[in-house]
Amino acid sequence: MPNPDLSCLGALAVELSPGAVAGRTALSPDEAGALAALVARDLDKLVPGAAALDLGLVAALFDPVELLRPGYPLHAELERLVARAPGAAGGRVIGFGAGAEGLPPPLRPAPEHAEGPLRLLPLLVRGEPSAVAEVGERMEQVLLDTGMAGADTALLAQDGFGAAVEHARLLTLNDLAAMMAMQYDHAGLGPLWPLVEAALLAPDSEQWLDAPPEPLARYAGGEVRMAMLDADAWSEGGFAPAGADAAALGRAFERFQMRQRQFAAVLGAHGIPVTFDHCPAGQDPRAVLSA
Repeated sequence: MPNPDLSCLGALAVELSPGAVAGRTALSPDEAGALAALVARDLDKLVPGAAALDLGLVAALFDPVELLRPGYPLHAELERLVARAPGAAGGRVIGFGAGAEGLPPPLRPAPEHAEGPLRLLPLLVRGEPSAVAEVGERMEQVLLDTGMAGADTALLAQDGFGAAVEHARLLTLNDLAAMMAMQYDHAGLGPLWPLVEAALLAPDSEQWLDAPPEPLARYAGGEVRMAMLDADAWSEGGFAPAGADAAALGRAFERFQMRQRQFAAVLGAHGIPVTFDHCPAGQDPRAVLSA
C-alpha cells in the first residue's frame, strides 16, 4: 500500500465521447513524458507547491475498478517506481509508458475492463511528509470542483490514445471514490458500496450488507462472505416478498440469485475476494457468516 505520509494519490480522468473506443491503451515512453509534463503544469496551477514534489503518471487507460482496490496496488507500484527513478528527489516529472515489451505487468490495464466512457491514468505526487500533507489537503479541496485539465492536455490524450475526448480532469482517489459511490447508487448498486468502501478505507473493519431483499453479506478480514441460501432458507430468513404466490416466489428467488452473482462480480472486479457460505434452513445465516 502506498505510504500516505509520502504520497498523494490521484488520476487524470478522461471522459470519452459517447460510443468512442480508444485505439491504444498505453502511450510510448516519450508520449508518456510529454503528457506527464502537461499534467504537472496543470496541477501546479491548481495547487501551489505541487511543482516542488515528484509527480509520477502511468500513461495507460484503466477502469475505475482497477484503481479502487484494497491497498491501491496500481499506485503502490507507481510509488515504488517513482522512488527508484534516477535524479534528485523533488520536482521530478516522470511518465511511465509502454516500451517494446509493453508496460510492466503490475501496470498493465486488464482487457476485460477496457471499455467504458470513463478512463483513468493513475498519478501521484511524492515528497517530504510536511509538503505532501499541505499539497494533499489542497488537492482534496479544489480538484473535484476546479480540476479541469488544460485543452492541450486533453488534446494530447485524445491524439495519443486515438479516441475522441469529451473532458479531461484531475481527481484525487477520494474524489473518484465519491463519484463511483454516486454512480453505483444510480445503477442500483448503492447497497453494495459500503462493503467496497470498508475494504478500501478501513480494511480491518467489519461491515454488513443486511437489508432484505438484498443478499446478505459480511466484510471482515479482507474478504466478503455471502450467504448462499436455498429457497427454503431464503424464505425463512425474511428475504422473500410477503404474500406472494408460488410462481411469484420462484421468480423473486431467481432475481435474488442473479443479484448475488452481480454483487460478487462487482466485488471481484474491485479485487475483493468473495466466499459463498452455505446457510441451510433452520440456521441463522447471520450467525453462519459471523462464525
